[in-house]
Amino acid sequence: MKVQTLAAMTLFAAFAAPVFAEDKMADDTAAKTEKCYGVAAAGKNDCASEGNNSCAGHSAKDADGKAWVLVPAGLCEKLAGGSTAPKA
Repeated sequence: MKVQTLAAMTLFAAFAAPVFAEDKMADDTAAKTEKCYGVAAAGKNDCASEGNNSCAGHSAKDADGKAWVLVPAGLCEKLAGGSTAPKA
């Protein structure tokens, strides 16, 4: 193998490895979280709420059953008023 080819492959590996690792970490993080409805403080919801508002941070009241926040998987059911499904 030529030295130039080996050097190019080494550089590619050095720069590509962190990119592939970040993708894996993002997948792992997404798998370990869940939407939790009914526990967000007013103005502290994540993303758009189901039929309630169109943007993060715009919930009008505390513990709105349609507003959600991301929490670690399994935590939502332990929170008072928390639900993994929207409430009416």
